[in-house]
Amino acid sequence: MNPTPTADVLVVEHAPQEGPYVIGTALEAAGLPVRTCRTWAGDPVPDSLGDAAALVVMGGPASACEVPGRTAELALLRAALEAEVPVLGVCLGAQFLAEAAGGRARPGSGPQIGWGDVRVAPAAHTDPLFADVPGRLRVLHWHGDTMDLPTGATLLASCDRYPVQAFRIGGSAWGLQFHLEVDKAAVDAFAAAFPDEAATAPDLVASAPGHLAALAPHRDAFFEHFAALVTARAARSATRTFFTPRAATWEERFAADGPRYAAAVARMGLRPGRRTLDVGCGSGRALPALRAEVGAEGLVLGVELTPAMLTATAKEGRADLAGLLMADACRLPLAAGAVDGIFSAGLINHMSDPAAALREWARVTALGGVLLLFHPSGRAERAARHGRPLDPDDPLAEENLRPALNAAGWSLDCYEVASRHFLARAVRVR
Repeated sequence: MNPTPTADVLVVEHAPQEGPYVIGTALEAAGLPVRTCRTWAGDPVPDSLGDAAALVVMGGPASACEVPGRTAELALLRAALEAEVPVLGVCLGAQFLAEAAGGRARPGSGPQIGWGDVRVAPAAHTDPLFADVPGRLRVLHWHGDTMDLPTGATLLASCDRYPVQAFRIGGSAWGLQFHLEVDKAAVDAFAAAFPDEAATAPDLVASAPGHLAALAPHRDAFFEHFAALVTARAARSATRTFFTPRAATWEERFAADGPRYAAAVARMGLRPGRRTLDVGCGSGRALPALRAEVGAEGLVLGVELTPAMLTATAKEGRADLAGLLMADACRLPLAAGAVDGIFSAGLINHMSDPAAALREWARVTALGGVLLLFHPSGRAERAARHGRPLDPDDPLAEENLRPALNAAGWSLDCYEVASRHFLARAVRVR
């Protein structure tokens, strides 16, 4: 899946010489635009991820305990962790990442500067980024701090002096205490910016060509894997960065829509004992009506891509009404013909591949099953709210929706565009 046009990678820099270097090269090669926050030049740390498909936090001359504005950086990293957006923290950025996840950055026993080996941990062999890294790697160290990892973190690389050299938080965030991103320009910039520190490693610059030549294949593969992971998850990341900060107040903002959801569910014609699915269930607003339609003996499932929305569903007391699944709407973890009906509100027109979604929903629906697409606002009302005309390419326009449904195995039997709602009902025919 290609990244959406607005998706970018947010890079936070703390010093002019500590840029992304090879990280930036890999992102550019993957077609991922970079948005840079240069705190060293006075840029404020953003208070949200925006449309970021990933977050990269670089190193700097201070420790995580000393950086001004660290509260803003920790908040940004916590938001990325909650949304499960890919994160890469380097040196100081790794310390911030550990703290954001519940660990602790702290002063070490003294500077570790220059070229030195790290040992790759057994867990690295199955890691998405470290899988091709050899068991021992000579890298550039430039720090005097260390960290205590949070519970559940996976250690990926270590050395005798400072055991925490690389780690993973969950399945999407990586921290590197050493500088894997360096090239010749980076080494020269480090030495020029910190001549006193560089003097403690006399062979730093002279030995760089040989070390970089040995490092380059593994370094480049590592960051190519990161760029590929960001690209593959770009659409998912965009969804999560949008909905995660809104999840806690979503129900409050749209509570008045409840009766319209119930009325729409009633149009599905479900009977007691049937199996139904709400794709993109959000905070679970349709789940009470779906449960009422199929009764206690029926099956109700809610599928949502944003973890924070499933948390909101539980907060609203709706988790007992349905089985909740965190999944991509285009790759449902269900067998063919598993349900008799699908309800989906406000989702299909925001998907990067609506046709693929309709095919997948047909796959999991039994013959004769029903699909109901709904929105509590009409198409014209939504367009006016956003200050734009109706889009002729809108997948919900009847001239677009009907052939897309037919191609996926559905037959459209009801299409309504009212001033205060949109509703389309289709039956699985093949």
